[in-house]
Order: sequence, then structure tokens, then C-alpha cells
Amino acid sequence: MSFKTDLHIHSWYSDGTMSPEEIVEKYVQDKYDMIALTDHEVIAGIKEAEEAGKEKNLRVIPGIEIATLYKGIELHILGYYFNMEDEPMLKMLDELAEERKLRNIRLLKVLNDMGCDLAFSDLLQRPDQKYIGKPNFARAMVKKGYISSVKDAFEPGKYLESEAAKKAERVKPDSVQIIELINNAGGMAVLAHPAKIKGIGKRGTPEFMKGLDDLLRELKKNGLKGLECIYPGYSDEERLSFIDKAAKYHLHITEGSDFHGE
Repeated sequence: MSFKTDLHIHSWYSDGTMSPEEIVEKYVQDKYDMIALTDHEVIAGIKEAEEAGKEKNLRVIPGIEIATLYKGIELHILGYYFNMEDEPMLKMLDELAEERKLRNIRLLKVLNDMGCDLAFSDLLQRPDQKYIGKPNFARAMVKKGYISSVKDAFEPGKYLESEAAKKAERVKPDSVQIIELINNAGGMAVLAHPAKIKGIGKRGTPEFMKGLDDLLRELKKNGLKGLECIYPGYSDEERLSFIDKAAKYHLHITEGSDFHGE
């Protein structure tokens, strides 16, 4: 009997479009057994999802996703099962939220300078929204007619991927620091979507796989506990390669969709 899981989901508490309750309802309808809400650097929706899950007999575990840097390479670290009242964790999340606010001020100016007439009010897609991420900028650009789809905002060299936008980027924490933070909060740190990692070679090449192997060896020594081996867009060959590497370094194998909404 299969056990269906999705351990990589974003709600409207970060850059998703659905409430935790709506997400739970969707995954109940799709007959899942366990999910994790992994909003970007925000834990506000977890209790809401847990309560909705209890009513629907769907197990919901605490999760989070944090963008980090390791020797100049951007890595996204997922955390699971951590204590949501851990003071060092909460302090770090507050610091990251402040960094994001400053980044958003800079990024809004970049887009204004490009001719996109956007104000902060355009970035808010629901009442009481506190988190503003890049997808919120992209959705506002679609709504105002500057682009036809969200993905257009992330085209190489354009808008949110322009050199000016990259210079406006926020300071990201060190990967090892975040792994230790999650572990010290009683959690489990997992490397997200390895095929998306840039700076270790072209995806699918022997150079890339060696670069990933080197990364995993070093991160394992620093407390990494898992690898997201099953993810949308992976080829069968990639999935098997990632599973082999997880086995090699005794890492948990996780599956996630990176769901942001219908």
C-alpha cells in the first residue's frame, strides 16, 4: 500500500496563492497521507494547516524553506520537525524578514526605473499580507499588463533576473549556519531541488554530478540529513542519480512538488 507525501508546499503566508486550509483540502481530495507546509522563512501558517489536517485526517508536519549561500553557491535548505518556539530560530526568521523588506524596497525601485509603474499596494494580493516575495512582484506585473505570465518576470536577463535586480538582492545566511539552526531546534535539514543548483556545472553533466557529490559530502559533515530526490521536472535518470547519492551519504530521501497554488 502506497504512502503519498508532499514535503514541499507554499501557502499564501509566503509566496503561494492558497490558504493552509485550502491546501489541506486539496491534498485530502488527492488522497495524500502526509504533507509539510514549507513557506519561505515563515512559520505563520503551520498551526493553521495542522488544525485543518487533524479535522481531515491528513498528517501535517512543520516545515520551512530558507535560501542560503555556501561558498558563493545558492542552496535552498528545507527544515522539518523543528520546535516552532525555538528562540534562535525565531530570531533568525525575524532578521530574514527585515532583510526581505529592505530588498523589496530596492527591487521596487529597480522595476520603477525600468518603466513598471508599481507601488507596494500592488504587491499585496490579500488582506493582512505580511510577506512579499518575488512571485508577488511578478503577479503584480501580470495584473498591470507589463508581462503576460509570471514566468516572463524570471526570464534570464530581464526584470527580476536583470543585473540591476540581482544587485538589489538581499544578504542570504550561510548554509551551514542554517543547517545547524534547524538541527539545534530539533529538526531535520534537507537540501531542496538539487537539479536547480547553479554554479557547480551544467545540469546533467558529469561536472554537475561531481559538484553535487562534493557539496553533499561537505554538507553531510555539517549536519545535512536529507536530499529532495523526487521533484517535478526531474528525469528518471536524475531521480535515480539523486537517490544513489542520498544512499551514498546516508541521507533521507524526500519528495516535494514545490506547490505554490493552482
